[in-house]
Amino acid sequence: MNAIVIGGGIGGLSCAIALRKVGWDVTVFEQNETLIENGAGIVLAANAMRALKSLDIAKHIQEEGTPIGVAELRSWDGNLLASLPVDKQAIRYGTPSYLIHRGKLQSILHSHCLHIGVSVHLGKSFAEVDENNDGVEVRFPDGTSTYSDLLIAADGYRSKIRDQLFGHSSLRYSGYRAIRGIGSFEDPRYPLAAGGGFEALGKGARFGFSHLGNGRIFWFAAINEPEGQRAHFTPEEHKKLLLQKFQNWYSPVPSVVEATSTSDILSHSIYDLAPLSNWSKGRITLLGDAAHPMLPNLGQGGAQAMEDAVVLADLLKNKPIGTTLVESLKAFEKLRIQRVSKIVRQSRLMGRLMQLESPLALTIRNAAFRVAVDKFFIARLHPVVGYDPPIL
Repeated sequence: MNAIVIGGGIGGLSCAIALRKVGWDVTVFEQNETLIENGAGIVLAANAMRALKSLDIAKHIQEEGTPIGVAELRSWDGNLLASLPVDKQAIRYGTPSYLIHRGKLQSILHSHCLHIGVSVHLGKSFAEVDENNDGVEVRFPDGTSTYSDLLIAADGYRSKIRDQLFGHSSLRYSGYRAIRGIGSFEDPRYPLAAGGGFEALGKGARFGFSHLGNGRIFWFAAINEPEGQRAHFTPEEHKKLLLQKFQNWYSPVPSVVEATSTSDILSHSIYDLAPLSNWSKGRITLLGDAAHPMLPNLGQGGAQAMEDAVVLADLLKNKPIGTTLVESLKAFEKLRIQRVSKIVRQSRLMGRLMQLESPLALTIRNAAFRVAVDKFFIARLHPVVGYDPPIL
């Protein structure tokens, strides 16, 4: 039995590893010439670490990433709102959360794919797909094609395969732009040995700072703005904007931005997609951002793609054929869609909470964080980060 995965991002490579581990022959096609994601960090909570353990990758994350030992919420001017109970979560789940560079995580997954016999083809864009009872034909713009028993669409939040299968679905704008950077910065209040950092909340804006591993830090800013307002800005213009916007904020913030090279600054409008009612059709299924793009407010986009990969492989470990294969893909959809749709909605609600602009609403929110942080962040997030994916 053989499978094709379209997309060499975190979800696609995780799926390739998972399927190979349960006996499938797997080929990955990625449109980019190189597997490099610049300028962003990714949080790997307990559920992500468990999925990575099932993929035999967790030990590499522990070596290359940074465990989060400190996580503070502060007002824009530095007043402490809450210290998040990351130590209690680490004890409860048997692992801390980790922060790692996306490019490093992708490199680890890619190397493991090659190590276990997954074929990865770069610079190979998808054109169209035909599916019937006997298999799937994938065609490429260069005129070549290939056949498989199964196709996994992991081609991102603007998935061409999703559009071909189910028609075009319009993405939903979050209401804010994310500007992110990576650099070197030291602050005695946030020593490297402690790990983690802080998130400062203002009126329609927030700024986060965390250690990334290997002596680097990761930061992000989220700023409310009309869709497309600053899409044309250069990294230099975004840096200037941030230095103006955050000049009077909590003291590390402007210094962190100032210390970052413009070549290490990325900016994106942030989107998600209203939850779909179907992910699979015949021998084809969507996975990760192709199935359920979500806002980054719970740090679960990559984690849910990894969960998808492990759950799908668990269902396909006996290598079903014909109608049994199609039924297995429907079972995957049924198992995952309710959980992931809920997380998509929670992520959007969290974004609204963190990007509030009303002074009264800000006061109420900040007061709530001061008095109910343990209950809110442990009890409310337990169904998300406490999930135990299958062991392959």
